[in-house]
Order: sequence, then structure tokens, then C-alpha cells
Amino acid sequence: MSPSFPLELLLATSAILLAAYIFRGITGFGSGLIAIPLLALFMPLTFVVPYISFVDVTASLVHGWRHRRHTAWQEVLTVLPFTILGVVLALYLLRSLDTSTLANALGMFVLLFAVYSLVGPTLKHQCSTRWSVAAGSLGGIIGTLFGTGGPLYVIYYQLRGLPKSVFRSTIATVFLIEGGIRLTGYAVAGLYSREILLWIAISLPLMAIGLYIGGHIHTTITQRQFQRAIGILLIISGIALLGKSS
Repeated sequence: MSPSFPLELLLATSAILLAAYIFRGITGFGSGLIAIPLLALFMPLTFVVPYISFVDVTASLVHGWRHRRHTAWQEVLTVLPFTILGVVLALYLLRSLDTSTLANALGMFVLLFAVYSLVGPTLKHQCSTRWSVAAGSLGGIIGTLFGTGGPLYVIYYQLRGLPKSVFRSTIATVFLIEGGIRLTGYAVAGLYSREILLWIAISLPLMAIGLYIGGHIHTTITQRQFQRAIGILLIISGIALLGKSS
């Protein structure tokens, strides 16, 4: 993104960011899943990913701190070791894996689960914490390969039956820790130019406004409406994953 871009492009970018963080304020995740595919239509992906990742981690810090009393730390600590393992494994897989096939498979899985979330019955049984192995490792792998590991954590914590406030705070904490690892890698790789840092500073107020609006909407919706909102966002993320392989 450059200051020389046309005004209408800058306004479109602002609208995308505001919409993404309003949804993030409601559900606790999803800003990157909305913002990255749309911004990548007119900005280089090497610019968009570290740019939005930084803003996302800041949003996770805001959510995690503001709602820290709702964080289910046992749920965080159960997933985290496998997330770190997934990140490390993904660094190896990048050299040998057909990422297009993986993106297609994950995208279809996420879409099917999203449809179930929207039209299926309300889940009455919690999944075992043993599924944290799959959720954490696959979340770390997909997050490192595509920058969109969120759906795996969302599905796991939804199946764990967390109330919406606990869900939102817990997943923000997971994203904060995982995102911190990613940002360190981006910084070491020298991806944070002065231009990116400038636009991060410009974007932070939009992020704050979006979270504020979304947070107020969050308090007025029911658990079932919350699950449907997650289903809609998972559909968006599934389509985005399928698009990455095209």
C-alpha cells in the first residue's frame, strides 16, 4: 500500500479493515480471513500478510487483556504445545508438500463444517481434549503455510462447548501467542519496512473502532446467533483457502 495510491483505493482499504475488525469484535477471530484475501486483490501478498498480521496481533492483545477474566487458560495450555510443534513441522513441509492439495482439502473441510454450523442441530456433546493434538498441530501448520490457521482452533473450541465470551477471550489468547511467534519471524526476515509500519499506525485506530462496535454487537446476540456468525465466517475462510490454490 502506498501514499500515492488513488483516494478511492485508500477508502476501500479502510472500509475493508473496519468491516474485518467489526466481525472480529463479534466473534473473536476472522479479521485476517476477511482482510487478507480482499486486500491481496490490489496489494502484494508479501505486503499484506505482515501488515495485517501485526494489526491482528494487536487486536488479540486488546481482546486478551480486556476479557482476560474469561480466558480458559487450561484450554490454551492444552493446545499451545501442539501449535508450536505444527509451526516447526510446517517449516519443513514448505520444502516438500503440495500446498495446493492441502489448501483444497482444508477448504472443503471448513466449508462442510460451516454449513453444519449454520443448518445443523446445536451441538450437545463436548469433544475430548485429546483433539487438541489435531487442532493445535494442524492449526500451527496451516497458519504457517497460509496465514489462516484460525478455522482449526475455532472448530475445536466450538466443539469444546465454550460460552461465547470465554470462546472469544480464549481464542484471542491463542492467536496472540501464535501471532507473536509469526511476527518475530517476519521481523527477522526484514519484512517490516517503514512503509508497512506507517500503514500499521494508520490502521490501528480503525482496528480499535471496529473492535468497539463489534464488542457491543457481541453482547446483544444469543449463543445460537453467535454460532451462526462463526459459520458464516468459516464459509468465507473456506472459500479463501480454496482460492489460494487456484
